[in-house]
Amino acid sequence: MIELAHISKNFGSGQQQVHAVQDVSLSIRPGEIFGIIGFSGAGKSTLVRCINLLERPNAGTVTVDGKEITALSVKELRQTRKKIGMIFQHFNLMPSRTVAGNVAYPLRGSGLSKQETADKVQRLLELVGIGDKADAYPKQLSGGQKQRVAIARALANDPSVLLCDEATSALDPQTTKSILHLLKHLNETLGITVVLITHEMAVVKEICHRVAVMEHGRVVEQGDVFNVFADPKQEITKNFIHTTSNLQKIEELVAENSPVVQLQPGEVIVRLSYLQRNVSEPLISTVSRKFNISLNIIFADITIVQDAPIGGTVTIIHGARKQITEAMEYLIEKNVGVEVILDAKISE
Repeated sequence: MIELAHISKNFGSGQQQVHAVQDVSLSIRPGEIFGIIGFSGAGKSTLVRCINLLERPNAGTVTVDGKEITALSVKELRQTRKKIGMIFQHFNLMPSRTVAGNVAYPLRGSGLSKQETADKVQRLLELVGIGDKADAYPKQLSGGQKQRVAIARALANDPSVLLCDEATSALDPQTTKSILHLLKHLNETLGITVVLITHEMAVVKEICHRVAVMEHGRVVEQGDVFNVFADPKQEITKNFIHTTSNLQKIEELVAENSPVVQLQPGEVIVRLSYLQRNVSEPLISTVSRKFNISLNIIFADITIVQDAPIGGTVTIIHGARKQITEAMEYLIEKNVGVEVILDAKISE
């Protein structure tokens, strides 16, 4: 368990003072993947560096696995940090050391023999999928391979927590996906708690269990990833989610008066969004039959988040006004979000 209680961190002083983190409290459960997302300057990287006291907060307490690390001595903190691994956007590998040398570096003073160290390093390299790269140097590796070395190094002291500060931001999409898959695998097999800092909602959607959204140094929204995606409360959260969905394209089509959105009298364009996990009923066909209306799907965006479908459709509904209204009310009762985008209502 990671408990952050009323964390604040300032830089500078006087009129030049920057409030990077302001009164943030979070509880991160053991064994979960917890995402912290925000735009540049939101304070997310500063916050994650407060967890292992790379940045010491000006106010508040940090408790990891029942130990308040903000109250530890320098010597005690050094020992505690060994159980908090960390990886970075630019890998931070030592170019003069081999891959094995980089991974072995945190094991200095561990009491392991030379052979035990070599064996552990090899096991770690195989765990992250680069068992054949032990004698290579960082300059000989791709970005994804470098990050795998950094992950192996972060795991050297068998940490209970892995902090990931924009760990995929320097990687291409395919490599990003492979690194996220690796982090998820490590979380599931080792039971390690992962705290993931990112500015990409797609990363959160891919592997996180819960997420906190930061803006101007504060957490403005947090919760289960599915619930945050299905029903975001804050405008910034909605903006992040829009980057992962094409359902927002309908506004552009309407603004451009595209032929796709040209309506016949009485037709309505609606955006339908899943708001709960248990959407298993074939709702489009059900309402079409039940209310004697036709629904023409312009486009859809359905994905799986935490083993449940999420997303929705943009649909043109044609039929009698009374039936259209009743159909939309029925969908709302079924916990489907209904938003009217364009209405070619016939004047009465």
